[in-house]
Parts: sequence; C-alpha cells; structure tokens
Amino acid sequence: MKARPDYILLGISIILVFLGMLVLATVSAPFSLEKHGTTTYFLFHQIIYALIPGIILGFTAFKLPLSFIKKNAFNFLLINLIFLALVFLPKIGLNSGGAARWISLGPISFQPSELLKPFFILYLAAWLARPSFSKKNFLPFLIIIGLLSLFLILQPDISTLGIIVLTASLMYFSANTPILQSVFIVLGGIGSLFLLIKIAPYRLNRILVFLKPEIDPLGIGYQMKQALIAVGSGGLLGVGLGMSHQKFGFLPQSIGDSIFAIFAEETGFMGSLLLILLFLGFAWQGLKIAKSSNDAFLRLAALGISSWIVIQGFINISSMLRIFPLTGIPLPFISYGGSHLIAELIGIGILLNISKQKP
Repeated sequence: MKARPDYILLGISIILVFLGMLVLATVSAPFSLEKHGTTTYFLFHQIIYALIPGIILGFTAFKLPLSFIKKNAFNFLLINLIFLALVFLPKIGLNSGGAARWISLGPISFQPSELLKPFFILYLAAWLARPSFSKKNFLPFLIIIGLLSLFLILQPDISTLGIIVLTASLMYFSANTPILQSVFIVLGGIGSLFLLIKIAPYRLNRILVFLKPEIDPLGIGYQMKQALIAVGSGGLLGVGLGMSHQKFGFLPQSIGDSIFAIFAEETGFMGSLLLILLFLGFAWQGLKIAKSSNDAFLRLAALGISSWIVIQGFINISSMLRIFPLTGIPLPFISYGGSHLIAELIGIGILLNISKQKP
C-alpha cells in the first residue's frame, strides 16, 4: 500500500540544501570576485550545474518504481564503474592536484566516485536481499569491495573509499550475517589503512598533524590550525553571515571541505548546533524509514543511504573540530561541488520513495 512520503525528512533536506546555498553565497563571494570578477559566480554555478540537475534526478528517483530500481541496480553500478575507468583516459579524464577523479565533457565535469555511493548502496542492498544469500557469500562481498577499492586507490580517493567501506560494512552487518565476518571486515579495514599509509607517506602526515598540530603550523598543520581559529572565533552566536575573516584567503578549501569552519565562525555555537541537530534528525528519520519496511532490499537501501550521508557529514565536521584527521570529503548539502550534491539529492529521492511504501 502506498502512503505519503516522509515530510519530516523532506523538510530537513530542504533546510540543509537552503543552508548550503546561503552559506556558499557568503563564503564564495570574495573568492568568486577575485577569480571571475563577480561575487555570484560559484553560487550560480552550483545552482545551475548541481542543484537543478540534482532536483530533477532526485525527483526521478522518487517517482521510479522501486522494483525497477532494484532490478537495474547492477546496471547502474556497471555504468558507474565504466565512468570510473574513463577518468584515467587522456582528454576525457581530468587530472587536478595529482588526482584523476573527474571526467570532463566540454563545459561539464563530474566526479564518478561521488555517484558511486548511491549506486553501490542500491546494488549491495539488492545483493544482500537475495533469497539465496548466505554466509558463503562473504568471499564475493570481499571481492566486490576489493574491485571498488582498486578503482578508488588508483585515482586516488581514499576518503570516498572509507565512506563506502564503512557504509557497506554496516549494511552487511545488518543483513543478519555472522558476527565474526563483521569482525574480520573491521580488522581487514584497519590493516588496509596501515598499508595505504605505507604506500603514500603523505597520509601519515595527516595523522601526525591530527595528533600534534603544532609540529608544522605553517605547513601541513596550517589548514587544521586555521579551521580551529575560525570555529573558535564564532563564539556563541557567531560574527554574522558574510562577516568571516578566515574566508579571505586564510583557510584553504573554504568553500569546499572546510566550509563548516566558516559556517561555525559566522553562526557560532548555536548555528553549528542547529546543523548537527539537522543531521541527527536526518539520521533518525532515515532509520525510521528503514525500520518500517518489511522488504529487505528497501530496509537495507534506506539504512545505507541515510548512513552514508550522516557518516560523511559527521566525519567532515569532526575533522574541522580536530576530533578526526583531515579527510578531504565534502560536507553533504553544504560544500561547493556538483557531483556530491547531485548524488545526495538522488539519495534523498530514493529515501522518500521508500518512505511511501507502508506495510
């Protein structure tokens, strides 16, 4: 039986997207003026190439029959894997900062690894929900994770890989699988992290700075130091929207990964608390949707989508508060960037679609 979608989740999502546009408008203004001669370039770019396509694709995901989404989950993932491979091709793949993560098609560029998050969650939910699934499928599960890891390590995009592995592990654990398999996944993940650090020592620098930010305050520790200054400057109520000092070239990635620090500076503790409560409310509603479903695929898909967005959000916020090492992942709905916002709005559309299905 079909019912109305979850209006509370819809309301929280609208508020988060609105906050994202509002904060981006204030934070990006000086950088936009310096680079493009207008204060609204990045805001309009986000609206035209991210928000509008994201709403269209999210509404499509909301209207599509869930049986169709489940049936074609593997096809969606396969197409995404093809795009992940294309990032390594010259003239198609776009290399920036030593990372091959983007595909450039004329004036449009996008990051396939961001779209991998919702599509892999759908595929994994369909795979785990099969009637024939059993504990013997543990090895195929590891092979799937290994294949995705290979694509993302080569880019490299370890932060995205971490989000996907955490979400996949939670979904696998929730599919009534043996507890020892989940323990093995955790231990394997820790071992893989040490191996990745050994392969690329710059990852060790992020952990060292996290533990001792004073070791190089003007070098590898600069971003974390400036983020803490921005957060501390906000006080209780903030310095006011548009009044941040750190956005004037002091804090790296101020419109991207570090945007929460600017948000905290301008809105203070109360604004930061509101944002955190919105993410907690999102998690609560997402888990309610998952719990209310009698269908294994819908339950796991809802759990995966809500977990992905909330885990990513809190890792980003924690890295700005020095609770977690710097990761380089965007703050959902808030950070500048088209690919992640489109992926998140697709996830919202699927969650709202699932919320219509009442037992």
